[in-house]
Amino acid sequence: MMVRMRSERIQGGQREGVLADLLDPHTYRAALYILLALPMGVFTAGLITGGVVGGLLTLALLIGAAFLLGALWLVGGLGDVQRALAGVLGVSFAPPPLRPAPRGTLAWLRGTLADPLTYRTLLFHVVQLPLAVVCWVVLGGLLAATLLGLLSPLWALDPAQFPVVWGELTLLPGPLATAGLITVGLGGLLVLAGVLNLMGRMWTRLAVALLSRDPGYEAARREVVALRRAAGRVALGDDLDATLADLTAQARAASTALAVALVAPDGTLRAVSGPLGPGLTGLLDRLPSQGEADVRLLQNGGALATLPVTLPVSAGALEGGPLPGGTLRALYPAGVRPGADELAFLLSIADHAGTAQHAAQLIERAGARAGEQERARLARELHDSVAQALYGISLGAKTARATLEKDVDRTRASLDYTIRLAEGGVSEMKALLFSLRPDALEEGGLVAALAQHAHALEARHGLTVHARLDFEPPLTPDAQAAAYRVAQEALHNVVKHARAHNVWLEVAQDGPAVTVRIRDDGRGFDPSAAGRGTLGQRSMRERAAGAGGTLQVSSVAGQGTDVTLRLPAASAAAVHAAEVRA
Repeated sequence: MMVRMRSERIQGGQREGVLADLLDPHTYRAALYILLALPMGVFTAGLITGGVVGGLLTLALLIGAAFLLGALWLVGGLGDVQRALAGVLGVSFAPPPLRPAPRGTLAWLRGTLADPLTYRTLLFHVVQLPLAVVCWVVLGGLLAATLLGLLSPLWALDPAQFPVVWGELTLLPGPLATAGLITVGLGGLLVLAGVLNLMGRMWTRLAVALLSRDPGYEAARREVVALRRAAGRVALGDDLDATLADLTAQARAASTALAVALVAPDGTLRAVSGPLGPGLTGLLDRLPSQGEADVRLLQNGGALATLPVTLPVSAGALEGGPLPGGTLRALYPAGVRPGADELAFLLSIADHAGTAQHAAQLIERAGARAGEQERARLARELHDSVAQALYGISLGAKTARATLEKDVDRTRASLDYTIRLAEGGVSEMKALLFSLRPDALEEGGLVAALAQHAHALEARHGLTVHARLDFEPPLTPDAQAAAYRVAQEALHNVVKHARAHNVWLEVAQDGPAVTVRIRDDGRGFDPSAAGRGTLGQRSMRERAAGAGGTLQVSSVAGQGTDVTLRLPAASAAAVHAAEVRA
């Protein structure tokens, strides 16, 4: 992965020009931090040095070890205070990892001495005091020169009150000298603001470099967890907007970014986690290429990382070329820069976002395609069944009208034929309406669904179905669906292969088991010659096993086939709980 770093001022409420540092809030946060850094450095150095020196001087006594352990504990404890103080600069640190509490002093000592954070925090304590002294001296000199220049009008108004003696000469300010001193004071004020801003960035980088908790292992752990959750969310694929919002939340939680946003190709915001900042919305002058991260430095010392969201290659093949899915943008606070590992993690999140968008497109296309196929199937069903039944009804009615006064018996036969066709057409229409309602099984139950299917078989194929569907069996919704699909496949095999005239359909309960049995008087088959069974039989067995049941298929050539499905009966409480979950 390529990483491009460039300094660029992005408009978003950021001030530019000569007064930029003077009007930048970060300048005053840096001044407050430097003001507190010197007393904090004196306090920290005094405590740690006192503990170490006291421990070494009393090492021969038991109290010396306690002093040294206390000094070691102060390194970490005062490190937490330093992290809180760094919040003045806008630096936030990840919370400490949850680790089991050490058992005993020796275990704590081994863990503390083995932790690299201990030595980095100690180094920060060591350099804080001298660096704070240097900052105070430099800023004190600049502040003194600035105040002298800005207060020069007071000297001009009352030179006797502020005498300036050079050797034997007493300097008196003239108008030109006063104007020059004021100019120097104003220039010193601008320089002071710039130096403060520069020192604030220096302290920010120092705090991030030395006080960050385990930037390797802990960051990797957070990224792995975030990627696992992101993959699960994308696989669920129930709501694209919710998926993108969750991806941005996972990216922000596992990175050092202040805010993470997913932006559409036209610059509109799709999802964001964290406060909106400069560059998180709108179009960019240049989009990063695939696999490339573009990192831009902001005016306030922060950074904006932009990564491409690209749809998978299959989506480009479907549309005729690679498809951009927008960009993932991460905004970083002042002094924080994303490393190569973090950018690789964000690129993975961007890939997940592209996959989620592609999945949503596929689902939409599949839904449209399924609707087209369902309409085509319905048209075939209507043509093959209801349309033929209506044609037969019309033909029978015309025959009855033609023979009404000539042949009463023939008229009666035609009317009986017409009535049977009408009843069959009604049953066929009910079966079609039932198949178009996916929730009919849940609303009517297994018995109603099987009864409708039996009527459809009699109407469509002229079979005589002997149904014993006296009660609704105690089955969970999943078991009901499995029983209905197995019975449906078995009845389909009867129509397609058995050449039967009669079918027996029965639902019964035997203790803890519910039995669904389908038997016909067709030509049957030789199970030994069929091997492991057809695809339909394998599908029935898989459905039965998935519902915790068993399937038995027995047949003799010339004597029909018997399909028996046994499913475990569910208690009333289990059925109710499953319905509530559904």
